[in-house]
Amino acid sequence: MANKIILTGGGSAGHVTVNIALLPELTKRGWNMVYIGSEDGIERELMTPYTNVPYYAIKTGKLRRYFDWKNFKDPFKVITGAYQAYDIIRKEKPQVVFSKGGFVSVPVVIGAWLNRTPIIIHESDVTPGLANRIAIPFATKVCTTFEETSAHVPSQKVEYIGAVIREELLQGSAIKGRNTLFFTRSKPTLLVMGGSLGSKRLNEVIRDSLPLLLQEFHIIHICGKGQVDETLTHQAYRQFEYVTDELPDFLATADLIISRAGSNAIFEFLTLQKPMILIPLPTSSSRGDQIVNAASFQKNGYAEVIPDEQVTKDRLVQTVHQVYEQRSIYMGNMQKVKKRDPLLAIIQLIEKTALSDRSRNKKEK
Repeated sequence: MANKIILTGGGSAGHVTVNIALLPELTKRGWNMVYIGSEDGIERELMTPYTNVPYYAIKTGKLRRYFDWKNFKDPFKVITGAYQAYDIIRKEKPQVVFSKGGFVSVPVVIGAWLNRTPIIIHESDVTPGLANRIAIPFATKVCTTFEETSAHVPSQKVEYIGAVIREELLQGSAIKGRNTLFFTRSKPTLLVMGGSLGSKRLNEVIRDSLPLLLQEFHIIHICGKGQVDETLTHQAYRQFEYVTDELPDFLATADLIISRAGSNAIFEFLTLQKPMILIPLPTSSSRGDQIVNAASFQKNGYAEVIPDEQVTKDRLVQTVHQVYEQRSIYMGNMQKVKKRDPLLAIIQLIEKTALSDRSRNKKEK
């Protein structure tokens, strides 16, 4: 009988992309896969193309660090979701649950624990998010992207594996990207990404800087849903709400990237050896994880960082020129990174955990 795994994670694209990266290899190895996500989260949309992976939607509540009247009713949604997840897991009987984090993962992890199903958690950031902090006590193993994360996870649970990169991102074609964008090689290309939901502030600064930046760069601007400015038209400037199929080619085309500092995205840039300028989300709109991620990358010489509250047109343009002129230094630092195969490491951990679970069940019988 084939092994079965339940995948979970959602709320943002970053909480889904690692799961998506696992799908091809799990399929190749004969695993049956099931996804548990929220009723209307981005994970449901991103999983739609994978028709071989059944999707179960459950209730979930948002875990807030600030006062909101919804904080009084959302715990009941989490409890409802945990009962729903418990029933799904009892019916599906997976050998392993793999959680990427996000609010929806909490009831799934609790449901798995109640079913005595082994749980593997993946943490992308230096410091675990609130959902993963709640889930870690229930986990069998916690995979980390940053080595520094081991200080925040019980030593017997931590597995440093590095960043999981989607295989298709490594197959991009710069020529195809330029042809799609109608760009020539007369100028280098600057790619701007504001995260899966976009960044209003980042968009504003980029657009204020266009008259100066377009003198020297072609610009690909991925600006978020509903944030395309139709009044801006220039042969060297292309705007997109969100990019999926074309992203590998656009990344291959880019000579320099401006981005927020979500872990999955910046490790993708690192793997592709793209010099970057990171503008992490401020603590006023996040828990500060992107600030820590960006600081780690700056310390290692992979990126320059501009704090969100210090972003101006002049500072941005100056930093773009600086990083582009010194791009060989940043790329050289990236080339020194020890080569790892995090995807294989996670797959092997999943298979080892499944084997242990089978052995345990046999002994109990």
